[in-house]
Amino acid sequence: MQIFSELYEFNEQLILTLKFSRQTIDKIAEPYKFVPKILKGESILKGADADAVREYTENLGKTDAMSQVDYLTEKKAVLKKYKEESFTDYKKYSSLYVKIFFMLGVMMAVLLA
Repeated sequence: MQIFSELYEFNEQLILTLKFSRQTIDKIAEPYKFVPKILKGESILKGADADAVREYTENLGKTDAMSQVDYLTEKKAVLKKYKEESFTDYKKYSSLYVKIFFMLGVMMAVLLA
């Protein structure tokens, strides 16, 4: 969830930077935890998620600023979809883990009593 959230925020920041100022992609990526690693080519995710991230980063910085803004605007919807899906999965599984550990705690209390 955090990776796609960061990518979405990075995408937004990159669009604004390309429209109104000129900074390097590395400079824009500095405040993020995972984005610099992704830009260096490290594979943080696996499967279809890794393919989506690789597809996103393969065209960054390859064309002029206006083409980049168009590309990033197209990718914004894709990143938003991945971000929302990962957040939904995170909520679903995190509440599941809380319930499981609560039940384990209750079972241990019953067994020790």
